Amino acid sequence: MNKTLPSFLLLALGLLFGSCQSSPTWEQTVEQLHLEWELVSNFTGEEGQFKARFLFENTGEKALEDEGWALFFNMSPRKILSSTHATITHINGDWYRLRPEKGFYLGPGERLEVAYTGIEGIIKETDAPMGLYMVSYGPNQQELATVPVDHWNVRPFVREEQLLRGGADQEEPYSLARQYAINERMQPVGDSDLQPIIPSPYRMEKRKGTFSIDPAMTVAYQEELENEAAYLNEKLKSLTGVDLGSNAALGKGAAIRLSLSDIRVDGKQQEAYRLEVDESGISITGGDAAGVFYGVQSLLSLLGPEIYLREKAPLVLPFVYIEDAPRFRFRSLHVDVARNFQTKETIKKALDMMAHYKLNHFLFYTSEDEGWRVEIPGLPELTDVGGQRQHVEGMAAPALHPGYGSGPEAYGKGSHGSGFYTREEFIDILKYARERHITIIPELNFPGHARAAIKSMEARYHRFMEAGDMLAAEEYRLIDPDDRSEYLSAQAYKDNVVSVVRESTYRFYEKVVDELALMYQEAGLELKKMHAGGDEVPVGSWTESPMVAELLEESPGESPSAALLLENLPDIQDRKNLQAFFFRELLKRLEKRGLEVHVWEEMTLIKDESGAYRPNPEFVGRNVVPYIWNNMFDYPDLGYQLANQGYDVVLCNVSNFYFDLAYSNDPAEPGLYWAGFVDTKDAWAFAPFDWFKTTYTSSMGRPIDREKEFANMVRIHPDAKENIMGLEAQLWSETVKGEAMAEYYIFPKLLGFAESSWAKERDWERALDLKEMDQEIEKGWNRFANTLARREYPKLARWNGGYNYRIAPPGLRIKNDTLYANVNFPGLELRYTTDGTEPHFDADKYEKPLPLSAQVKIRAFDRAGRGSKTVTVDL
Repeated sequence: MNKTLPSFLLLALGLLFGSCQSSPTWEQTVEQLHLEWELVSNFTGEEGQFKARFLFENTGEKALEDEGWALFFNMSPRKILSSTHATITHINGDWYRLRPEKGFYLGPGERLEVAYTGIEGIIKETDAPMGLYMVSYGPNQQELATVPVDHWNVRPFVREEQLLRGGADQEEPYSLARQYAINERMQPVGDSDLQPIIPSPYRMEKRKGTFSIDPAMTVAYQEELENEAAYLNEKLKSLTGVDLGSNAALGKGAAIRLSLSDIRVDGKQQEAYRLEVDESGISITGGDAAGVFYGVQSLLSLLGPEIYLREKAPLVLPFVYIEDAPRFRFRSLHVDVARNFQTKETIKKALDMMAHYKLNHFLFYTSEDEGWRVEIPGLPELTDVGGQRQHVEGMAAPALHPGYGSGPEAYGKGSHGSGFYTREEFIDILKYARERHITIIPELNFPGHARAAIKSMEARYHRFMEAGDMLAAEEYRLIDPDDRSEYLSAQAYKDNVVSVVRESTYRFYEKVVDELALMYQEAGLELKKMHAGGDEVPVGSWTESPMVAELLEESPGESPSAALLLENLPDIQDRKNLQAFFFRELLKRLEKRGLEVHVWEEMTLIKDESGAYRPNPEFVGRNVVPYIWNNMFDYPDLGYQLANQGYDVVLCNVSNFYFDLAYSNDPAEPGLYWAGFVDTKDAWAFAPFDWFKTTYTSSMGRPIDREKEFANMVRIHPDAKENIMGLEAQLWSETVKGEAMAEYYIFPKLLGFAESSWAKERDWERALDLKEMDQEIEKGWNRFANTLARREYPKLARWNGGYNYRIAPPGLRIKNDTLYANVNFPGLELRYTTDGTEPHFDADKYEKPLPLSAQVKIRAFDRAGRGSKTVTVDL
């Protein structure tokens, strides 16, 4: 047998092998693609529309043709109206797909533009497409490979047509000159005028003299206050290096004494305290343990910024006498960890600083459309499926698709879409909060915002059906599988609403609540408050649900799902108010567990025949607490209507307390802006009993005539003011990626919020003349801003290893080839370079206007050496 191949066959095999070797893989094809995105304009000739474009560049050797691939990405949800060379399709939520149209061809070395138009103007770089990846397909459209796009760039927003949302946007376009003009209103104040403690105590007397703490001293405490004494010692040690002794006895020789007494401040005993520093030492007396704890926080504030700026410093305190108690009994921060996950360590850092600024509740938003974040025994799919996001073939898959740029792989590098807290981690967070007198309120948002739970329970359903166990499969199922309702939620989801007529929906809710209650029990707590959500149920939900149709029939038959609400049948007019009936049934079950049920405002509203909202008196007096976010849109007075009706309400006003709204309309400043912009001053300048006075502009920047436009609004009745239970700040996380970003959004806004929620009513809140009120607000804000820069920023730089608080970039003005610069908070300073390098804290200090003879880079710095982003000015 001849084992030698003919030469022509060898040549053919060589060519074939060489061809296979040189043909790039899909990974190589994607690697050789460079993509850019540009917002072209928000002024397209049609109001409320924008034009943008993808720019494809092929740096490889193989053409990208019109079939066999698609580009997937996330983008702040907007309807796409038209496109060129490719079809851009909204799949679900913020998930989009770009497919090439016939004739698409991108040869080696070529560039190609895919332009498109959509609705709602875009003014933020954080609105740009993100998390891009490409999928290749076989001849039968089977997916062959999924590869992230690495070469990706967003072009900066610099033109006016990119800086405004269209003709309706009445904000001034962002500019350094505009910021300079705003900063000019601020003036430095003397050290003695700074606010010694944030939030302001109810009463404080400064006295002559000082008291020094040294390591030989002892903290004495009543036996019930061991936690507060341990906290004080730990903070002094970590911040100053001083390690004091402590004992559970109130001996006369102790330098620091913690005790309880029947004290009242402003008529309140809970959380009230008295702090006295004199020649005999430091005495903190509380009406309860929480009051002592807040007295400790005030003591730590009195140490002053020097203690945080130097590793070692004498612990000298001024003689003072303080009596203090909170204005509102409920002071809360809400953090959404469902849309983008935050680690346990990030949450604990936030809790510790919340405690320092005397907040006492934390709304832990751990379930949403985009993620489920707490392990629930017996329901592993909630975290196996609902706790991670990755590429799926379509929205019907029993899994979560990428969101907010999380990319095609679960737990991918730099992604924040996947993650959850184990049972042990959640219990650890509960214990940490308990030690800081913070009540954690878990939220399970139904009937809308429930996609992660729905997808998880569908995966569970399929698992048990494959095993032939139909009873187990149906046990916690959340949907009517034959529901063909069409709707679009506020975040552009088409499948995020549970069935309200399935017994298994309520059984699921009870299962989760009972498991959470066991975790609280293991943490030494009792689950007393639960947030049931209830917001943004989209119009059109349940309209094509056979289960609902059966319920609404005159004779619902023997269906268990229909029988569930049979007793309420005479009250059901149509599907508009099925949400109210869902809450009626859910509340019965939560009441049996002794829970105070917190909800978003929509859950305590019903719709009239026209579809307009009005208060629902049904749940008054049943421990139902609505949270009021809407003070700007269709019903800006509904919060007062609900309080007047007898509900205890929590104010979360979007115009003041939504921390995820951007600080400004600077396109490089991250955040949302659907309700305008929120900075620290907005959180500080809030009148809870007449919020119309402190609502200055519309969501599009139009100045509001507060006297005329709110003239017919319902005001709160004097005897209903006690129904304003408290305030809450919100951090929704669509644009928040990781710890640094979360802290940037929270700080320093949280400090302004703390002043609004704890400090007593400010004189300007009672002013009748709005012009005089605004002048007093400016004076008070100037003092507060000085305090932030000079006293609080150094603390934030040091506490718990430091927080990533925001320092605003400088304002700049150029006149006669001279650069003028200023800061937004007096007490910050400016450093600059002219050699192209980044300015650091040791760079030249800006002290007078600079002649512009070269490029200038300039940043604002605080006393701790933390800096703002760099601003560059070219000659």
